[in-house]
Amino acid sequence: MTDMGGERVREAVAGAVAVLRTATERDWESVDAGSLTWSCRRTAEHVASCLLAYAGQLAGRVQGAYSPFRISIVDGTSNEELLQVVETTGALLTAAVRTAPREARAFHPYPFRSAGRDGFAAMGVTEVVLHTYDIAEGLSLTYEPPAELAEFALGTIFPHVQPGPDAWRTLLWATGRGELPGRAPVTEWRWNNNLVIPAERLTLEGVTPLAAADLAAGGDGGFEWVEGGPFEGTRDAAGMTAKAYEAGVHRPEFGLFVLVRQEDGRTVGGMGFHGAPDEDGRTEIGYDLAESARGHGYATDALRALAAWALAREDVRSLFATVDRDNLPSQRVVERAGFLRVSEDGEQFAYELLP
Repeated sequence: MTDMGGERVREAVAGAVAVLRTATERDWESVDAGSLTWSCRRTAEHVASCLLAYAGQLAGRVQGAYSPFRISIVDGTSNEELLQVVETTGALLTAAVRTAPREARAFHPYPFRSAGRDGFAAMGVTEVVLHTYDIAEGLSLTYEPPAELAEFALGTIFPHVQPGPDAWRTLLWATGRGELPGRAPVTEWRWNNNLVIPAERLTLEGVTPLAAADLAAGGDGGFEWVEGGPFEGTRDAAGMTAKAYEAGVHRPEFGLFVLVRQEDGRTVGGMGFHGAPDEDGRTEIGYDLAESARGHGYATDALRALAAWALAREDVRSLFATVDRDNLPSQRVVERAGFLRVSEDGEQFAYELLP
């Protein structure tokens, strides 16, 4: 899976500017942008502001809060010149995404207080296509972005939204701008960037539906794997994630995580939940490592971190894992992580961990 975030930002900005450039002689200040209370002019300025803010956050690896700066448009700037500002800030975000290491993260509040390069790219794309739609509606222009832009946004920062037959209409509905048959109107929405959990020597990085689909299809999911990875268990788990997303039952925080080695940014395996907690607050964890990464304690480190994160939640009361009777290394992993063997069933042992 080639990293496409920077290209998607470039494509979104180019398409938006091409449409809006046909109406630069119009009055943007006295016309509302679609259903927004902002003028078309104010909305275009907001797009430029978002693109610059995302580029700054990512390029500066800003942690803990938004970097305290903002864009200022010079009085008397024409509509054409404002579009040049949008192009410039779009180029800055494109460059920031393309040059950031894959594991780079910076502050963003929703929902886990950070975002990676794909997250910032997807938020930038969404700001551009949605607000271009708003401005175009206000100016009575025709605008619809390429489907792959909407698919990129939905599969990256709207993992909780069930995809529909038309990605663009689904994105409009998910952001309160349209209707979808059989779905209630959306009146409030927020970004949903992926969860990242630190471990001793690893980072557990939540896999987005877009990356999961690529892994399930035999790709790398956008991760740099150690030799022999990803192993078949990770690909199977990615397939489960993709199916849950398609069915509209995906809970991102209870999906698949990849285990990224902090020393070199390479991915050594996968770990995650078989689903959200049941009515008793019980959920199952599974994992695997590439063969070349085994025997170094990575699975134990990751399992301890993921279990601690899960059991700190109010909706999780117990974790369990099943291990084949003849898989002694995996039995040692769960036991070192604090799980206790509670039963045997044929060829498997069942383990449980309580708070």
